[in-house]
Amino acid sequence: MVFDFFQPLEDDFLEFVQGLSNQALGRKVVFHSATDFPNIEVASIAIIGVLENRGIAQDDDVIELSHIRKEFYSLFPGNWDAQIVDLGNIVAGSSIEDTYYVLKTAVAELIKNKVIPIVIGGSQDLTYAMYRAYDQLDQMVNVVAIDSRFDFAKEEGLPAHSYLSKMIVEEPNNLFNYSNLGYQTYYNSQEEIDLIEKLYFDAYRLGEVCNNSAIAEPVFRDADLVTLDLNSIKSSDSGNFVNFIPNGFNGKEICVLSRYSGISDKVSSFGIFNHNGSKAESVLISQILWYFIEGYHYRSKEYPYGSKEEYLRYIVPLEDEELIFYKSDKTERWWIEVPFLTNINNKIKRSALLPCTYDDYIGATNQEIPERWWKAQKKNLL
Repeated sequence: MVFDFFQPLEDDFLEFVQGLSNQALGRKVVFHSATDFPNIEVASIAIIGVLENRGIAQDDDVIELSHIRKEFYSLFPGNWDAQIVDLGNIVAGSSIEDTYYVLKTAVAELIKNKVIPIVIGGSQDLTYAMYRAYDQLDQMVNVVAIDSRFDFAKEEGLPAHSYLSKMIVEEPNNLFNYSNLGYQTYYNSQEEIDLIEKLYFDAYRLGEVCNNSAIAEPVFRDADLVTLDLNSIKSSDSGNFVNFIPNGFNGKEICVLSRYSGISDKVSSFGIFNHNGSKAESVLISQILWYFIEGYHYRSKEYPYGSKEEYLRYIVPLEDEELIFYKSDKTERWWIEVPFLTNINNKIKRSALLPCTYDDYIGATNQEIPERWWKAQKKNLL
């Protein structure tokens, strides 16, 4: 069993948890100890640490995740009722591919059991292993990266800088859409930016998202896997002064994005990567985790779980065709129908409705076609 490869949490950490207030989050979580392994069949969320940093480090840097756990489990939960388990750590294998295999298999097993894995790394190339977990689930995958870079670097570079290239090129190709939130133009070549456009992927500059974080909500609503590069957060807010980052999301903005990803009915895995091991950065990471779980507890179980008949339907006639929008009475969120998605690969039947905003609807009434709808149509013709 793949979970046999997981390292239990150390006794001194478990003693720390026992010393917390009875109301603290750590007192309500089931931990992997030397004698017990949590029952994933009754869990809703599973925390996994991955002690693998070879994707970004040239040497054998020691990854320290206990700071994050101590900060996180010292927080107080909201009015949550879902069972959270901490499965301990995946230790770096003999090769980086060994680590990928254990993480991939574990994530797939958890998702099959309707448990959301939250993976804390480690280098961001672990996103590739999480993506490969969906190979066993017979579905196309939408990936959202909160990142200042596209990670399109050449294969001979560090894996954390080139994992997206592998996801696009390697078989089986289950990647339907990639969305980047917060890219900074000067970190990405024009060739990479052009490639994003050519593949009809979505990319939002840092300024766009900071000026209106609500534009990110429909992007998360259509995501299966969300990956967060901590280098997308500016150092003055993250506490990362190992690698100084002058520009990026602030603490409030990154927690808003984390909550959006948690509240999405479709997101089934979440990863936080490129932690530098410092205590200072651990404080913000713990709050990012908290907001994801807070969002999870406010999921509304709408599309793809609900029925389209439960929504208000709006038909907008255009010059050559008509656009069909749906609005939820429950949450007032909007979707737009993408008809071709139901006529091709069965794997993506459930993506027949594309999340959108009220502004997209208003734009359509003024004969403006929503860009994400247009890109979704183009992808079907590739």
